[in-house]
Amino acid sequence: MDWTKQLIRYIVIMLLQILLFNQLQLWNLCHPYIYVLCLLMMPITLPHNMDMLIGAAVGLVMDTCCNSLGVHTAACILIMFIRPYLIGSLINDKDRLNDQVCLHSIGMEAFIKYVLVLVPIHHFTVFMIGAWSWHYIGFVLLETLISGLITLTIIISYNLVKYR
Repeated sequence: MDWTKQLIRYIVIMLLQILLFNQLQLWNLCHPYIYVLCLLMMPITLPHNMDMLIGAAVGLVMDTCCNSLGVHTAACILIMFIRPYLIGSLINDKDRLNDQVCLHSIGMEAFIKYVLVLVPIHHFTVFMIGAWSWHYIGFVLLETLISGLITLTIIISYNLVKYR
């Protein structure tokens, strides 16, 4: 994938996140974080440390816009750290991933497993660091479940529409 298309997608998704999805908070439980799509679809050909730097940059933009003091940065760095190992365990033929990781390049089953692992890890990290106490673990788990389901639905729908 051309880097300009990747950058344009990043800007559009971040604007949607900041201007629209950050405003959608149902019962203080649903916080869809679609910006993780930018990270999940990054090319696998980048070095691991570059992945983590990109994750830190994306998280820093979100922290700046959400005034969340590093919560998103920590979660993004964590999923970018895990991502290559997860891809390695899900996909045997990494030659197909020169462009990006998407439903079309890795297949439906592998893509769903991929997002089903990384999105809940991201959300749980954001909400747990935000709560800053194990006392609220029940609420954090409920928030992770509801927000994760909404985010997963949006990410998978986007990929189904874009890569039919």
